[in-house]
Amino acid sequence: MKLVKVGILFVLITMSVQAQDQQQKTILFFGDSITAGYGLEIEQAFPALIEQKVDSLGYNYRVVNAGLSGETSAGGLRRVDWILQQPVDIFVLELGGNDGLRGIDPESTKENLQGIINKVEDTYSDAAIILAGMQAPPNMGQDYTEAFHQMYHDLAEVNDVVFLPFILEGVAGDPDLNLPDGIHPTEKGHKIVAENVWKVLEPIL
Repeated sequence: MKLVKVGILFVLITMSVQAQDQQQKTILFFGDSITAGYGLEIEQAFPALIEQKVDSLGYNYRVVNAGLSGETSAGGLRRVDWILQQPVDIFVLELGGNDGLRGIDPESTKENLQGIINKVEDTYSDAAIILAGMQAPPNMGQDYTEAFHQMYHDLAEVNDVVFLPFILEGVAGDPDLNLPDGIHPTEKGHKIVAENVWKVLEPIL
C-alpha cells in the first residue's frame, strides 16, 4: 500500500512539473514606431516575424507587441507599469529613437531607460532583458550623436543586459528598405530587423 501511495505521489509530482514546463512564456517588445510597425500591417512588423519563427521552431512562447508610434523614453517610463501587469519572461526594450530625433539630452534619455529597466527587474526579477540601441541623426552634431551612441553601451554594461547595438543595422539609410519618410522600415526592412533581433534572442530561448 505504501508503494502505491508513493507511486501515485511521484506521478502527481511529475505531472505538475510537466504542466509547469508546458506553461506558455511571454516575449514582450516594448518600443516606439519601429516596434509598432508604422506604415505597415502589424503582421508585417518584426515582432510578428519573430513570433512566426518562434512558432515554427516549437518554442512555447507568445509574443506581445507593445510598440507605440511616437513614444519617447519618458513616455515609455510612464507607460511601463501598465504593461508589466501581464507576465513577462523576455523584455525587449526598443526606445530612444524619438528622443534622438527631438534632440533630447542623452542623459535624460539614459535616466528614463534606466528607470524602465529597474521597473522590469523589480517586477520580474527572472526576466531576461534585451536592450536594442538606436542612433541619432547626423544633423544633431557629432558630440550629440556620440553621446547618444555611448548611452546605450553604458546602460548595457551597467545593467548586464543582452545588447543589440543598433536594431536598424543594414536597414537605416537604404531607400529600398525604408518608407518615403526615410525613417521607418518597409516590409522588407522589417525582415532584416527581425534577423538582427533573432541573433540575440535565439540564445535566450
